[in-house]
Amino acid sequence: MPELPIAVAMSGGVDSSTVAAMLVREGRTVVGMTMQLWNQRRLPELASETGSGRCCSLDDVYDARRVAEQIGIPYYVVNFEQQFEEHVVKPFVEEYLAGRTPIPCTLCNNYIKFDRFLEMADSVGAQYMATGHYARVRFHPATGRYQLLRAVDESKDQTYFLFGLTQAQLARTLFPLGELNKPEVRDIARSMDLAVASKGDSQEICFVPNGDYAAFMDAWLKEKGVTVERTSGEIVTTDGRTLGHHQGVHHFTVGQRKGLGIATGEPLYVIATDPATQRVTVGANDDLQCSRFVARQVNWISIAGVAPGATVRAEVKIRNKHAAAPATLSGAADPDCVEVCFDLPQRAITPGQGAVFYDGEIVLGGGWIE
Repeated sequence: MPELPIAVAMSGGVDSSTVAAMLVREGRTVVGMTMQLWNQRRLPELASETGSGRCCSLDDVYDARRVAEQIGIPYYVVNFEQQFEEHVVKPFVEEYLAGRTPIPCTLCNNYIKFDRFLEMADSVGAQYMATGHYARVRFHPATGRYQLLRAVDESKDQTYFLFGLTQAQLARTLFPLGELNKPEVRDIARSMDLAVASKGDSQEICFVPNGDYAAFMDAWLKEKGVTVERTSGEIVTTDGRTLGHHQGVHHFTVGQRKGLGIATGEPLYVIATDPATQRVTVGANDDLQCSRFVARQVNWISIAGVAPGATVRAEVKIRNKHAAAPATLSGAADPDCVEVCFDLPQRAITPGQGAVFYDGEIVLGGGWIE
């Protein structure tokens, strides 16, 4: 019986290209697929001056096709623009307007790259999908669960963006780069003379080419013909003094210092935003310190969960670049929520961001900061 193929999600970058080439070198049957997620010609007024640095561009599709031809595998471009708009772009805008700071890459992983892509993998008879993410998967016989593990290269670890993956998805996912570091990946790409071996990493969100989230939202809403009522409001201090005015809470995020539009004799940071009153509260850096929060829509991966009233010790990340800090997770009456209490206060716990729970190298689960 012939071996079932592996569908590789090829973004056109060096990581996913190297994954495809490594699998071919191992003698595996590989099919390359690129997800067309966003029409780069939309909202031309936001075009980046450089036109580079973002993922999923037209150049990336071209590069993925070149690598597929080079290593001799079938290659397809799959259009997911409608699904991407519904499950990533629209929630991104709605979350910002609601005073939260979303993570579009996590939404894309949850609802597109590890959901819709597996459906496309089924269409070509693939048993597994493989990606260029820096992460690892391990099956734990004693619990019967698949565990998501940090990458060996902690500087490239991407598990923070993968906390929404399900057991069914992990069972069919391969992360060939999880045991490697970035220099090793580039060395492999060069040794196989891949066309993208020296290509730089993408830095920007694919649908925000100039990095200005607020400008993107304004342009997207205008394109949709949506008028957002009462976007202006006051900028106030923690003791209620009015310092100025702004044009919408979606221009601000907790912890922000630059771009406040006010001048004072001391550094001020965004402490909170309130979309109901359109009020932005600013204060000193010490005002950003907090020890507790509630995570909602929690997805447990390596464990079954935390029962109401029970507690679990973990290290918790509240941003991708945040150093995971020791905390206690307390089960709530609502099984979709968990209370997090840090041993020491943490800076800028931001509503809408992900909170990911670790036990050493193991990802226990994660949820969204309320």
